[in-house]
Parts: sequence; C-alpha cells; structure tokens
Amino acid sequence: MKKRLNKNRKIEDILSSFVKDNKLEKGLDNVRVGAAWRELLGNGVQNYTTNVRLQNKTLYVNLSSSVLREELSYGKDKIIKLINDELGKEVIDKIILK
Repeated sequence: MKKRLNKNRKIEDILSSFVKDNKLEKGLDNVRVGAAWRELLGNGVQNYTTNVRLQNKTLYVNLSSSVLREELSYGKDKIIKLINDELGKEVIDKIILK
C-alpha cells in the first residue's frame, strides 16, 4: 500500500502525473489533434472531414472532397505548424490527406 502524501498539490500536477503514469498521453494527443483540426480549420473543412487520427507523429485525415484535399495539400506545412502551436508541443511531423 502506498503512503499517502499530506502535502497540498495542484490538481494540474496530479492529473499530469496520472496521465504520465498510466501512459495516456498518446490517446489524449489524438483527441486534442482532432479538436485542434476542427477549431483551426473551421466548419467549411469540417463538413468534408470524415476522419482524423494521429499515428506515430503522422496525421491521417480522410476528406470527402477531392478539391478540398488538393487545396489543403498546398498548405500542409502551415497546418502542421498551426496544430503544433495550438497544442504547445511537436505532435505532428507529417500530414497525409486521403
């Protein structure tokens, strides 16, 4: 049985240690990337987005519009920078639009 700490700690510190101890960072990053995609690219892109997932620092985005896919392919570097800045850490290295 673990010894109970009587020190007052910030809830942020407790939650971050819980996430780290239980290896939940990848799952949370996946959720955060999806939320950042919706927030940063807006409703116009979101209407044509069918799936967003993060795997090994690569963001896979399924789009139902080939025209939008072509348009977004020109701005991949900017999208990567926007999402990484939004999350405050380097989560994405590459984007694959399908």
